[in-house]
Amino acid sequence: MFSRFGLFLLAQLLWALPTCSLVTPSHHSLSRRLSTPSNGGSNAVAVMWYASWHSSEFTLQDVSWPKYSNVIYAFASTTPDVNVLGLADSDKELLPQFVQVAHGNNVKAIVAIGGWTGSQYFSSAVATDANRTAFAQAAMKLVSTYNLDGVEFDWEYPNKQGIGCNVISTNDSDNFLSFLQTLRSQDGAQNLIISAAVSVKPFVGSDGSPMTDVSEFAKVLNYIEVMNYDVWGSWSTGVGPNAPLNDSCAPPSDQQGSAVSAVKAWSTAGFPANQIILGVASYGHSFHVNQSSALDASGNIQLYAPFDKSQQPAGDKWDSTADGVDVCGNPNVVGGIFDFWGLIDAGFLRCDGTVANGIEYVFDNCSKTPYVYNSTSQVMVSYDDAASFAAKGHYIKDAGLAGFALWQAGGDSRDILLDAIKLAVDCSD
Repeated sequence: MFSRFGLFLLAQLLWALPTCSLVTPSHHSLSRRLSTPSNGGSNAVAVMWYASWHSSEFTLQDVSWPKYSNVIYAFASTTPDVNVLGLADSDKELLPQFVQVAHGNNVKAIVAIGGWTGSQYFSSAVATDANRTAFAQAAMKLVSTYNLDGVEFDWEYPNKQGIGCNVISTNDSDNFLSFLQTLRSQDGAQNLIISAAVSVKPFVGSDGSPMTDVSEFAKVLNYIEVMNYDVWGSWSTGVGPNAPLNDSCAPPSDQQGSAVSAVKAWSTAGFPANQIILGVASYGHSFHVNQSSALDASGNIQLYAPFDKSQQPAGDKWDSTADGVDVCGNPNVVGGIFDFWGLIDAGFLRCDGTVANGIEYVFDNCSKTPYVYNSTSQVMVSYDDAASFAAKGHYIKDAGLAGFALWQAGGDSRDILLDAIKLAVDCSD
């Protein structure tokens, strides 16, 4: 672990620290068919997801377009009608603008289908030959209507329940592959960017275990974006890293998944590393931790500390609340999500992304991620900072991965995280 002072010096050396005031976003093979990325001449794929529901605060003008090669609009949703993909009226107005601005900056514009709340009907949409053809045609219609460069499938999750009321089948993963093959065979689909956002383990097969051979998926997908985040959260046994780079150095009981283990699992199952994009998070999870559990005798943050699940701290203003019900009819709960800018607004971090006065900080040298703790409020947050993004960037380069995908661009502040990972990915040794 690094000391707080050591991490501060490291940040000073690696990144120029601006003088600023606190701000929120409102202030401001198949894989080789892509054209040369526009993100500063890099060969790495630099992707971000754009959360349309935050567009009034993080506008299209706030996006650092030249720093990306591909941008993904979230979300179109599955519906009970296999012929129809759901788009809110506001999306029908915003999506054309998104595509126009992306193309004006020589950036590929992609739409994501699904997501946590929009994956309910994936299983039924790919269950039969007739449905797969209809679903593929619906996707192609979306592409042609909005002049898109690709489609990303964010199915959470094949043969594994996500939000709680998704249609599910033991044949989901096999049917998903058949659907992707059907989609790729459609007129005009040969040159589309088709990708899938996936978990840290390969798709679940009909036997309920991760598939040991996913090589056929690699023939029809340009990429997978491994969602290496939400590994630890309010559902966990302790305060662990949201997005660990590595966990092989952690105690066996704390090895819940990481970038390293995910890439190993997917590549061992036959998905080439150069078609794997590492998903990275611009947010962290909050926990209520009593000071006696949070700090050791020397006043240092203890990793994997026990927390009080009955006192979930609220996150920033973008966090979910306990109002209303979700798409399954279950009561919504406080999420405890702090975006990177939210940690600045809440006083955990300075505007340059370094730890604020009066806040305890530790950098876990195993997971390569930081934690902050406010002794007064007894709130601990595991998150990512510039140092952890730089570590992930170096790993992407060293492991020969395709690039990175940021969920979500609007969670960053002044491109502190984005610039850190791009510098590491693009640097010459």
